[in-house]
Amino acid sequence: MTDGELLESAARAAGYEWRADIAAHRNEIGVVGLWIPGVSTLWNPLEDDGDALRLAVRMQLTVCNEHVSCGQAYCTHGADADMMPTVASGSNESEVIPADYAATRRAIVLAAVKVLIGNEEI
Repeated sequence: MTDGELLESAARAAGYEWRADIAAHRNEIGVVGLWIPGVSTLWNPLEDDGDALRLAVRMQLTVCNEHVSCGQAYCTHGADADMMPTVASGSNESEVIPADYAATRRAIVLAAVKVLIGNEEI
């Protein structure tokens, strides 16, 4: 699944409707975002901490970070805690690094999509 498809699925899971005529935006480095009226003109929880946090709250996800011990982020959702994908930041540094934030945002988006599609592969 591409990042654009992940964003559309996460938006659908959150109950957002986006402008289909301008649904996918790309900037000079290829970042994708959705135009969601009343929410954002470039909604991208894969890149934006605020969008990711609002998605996690809207979906009632619990965000779990284990960066210091094993460099991973994942989310839980109700009784389906074992279903959520784990995202590795590639680091188990003693300090938080930028890859940890990116892994956490991706874990939130993947968990939202997983809530939407259930046991299907992402």
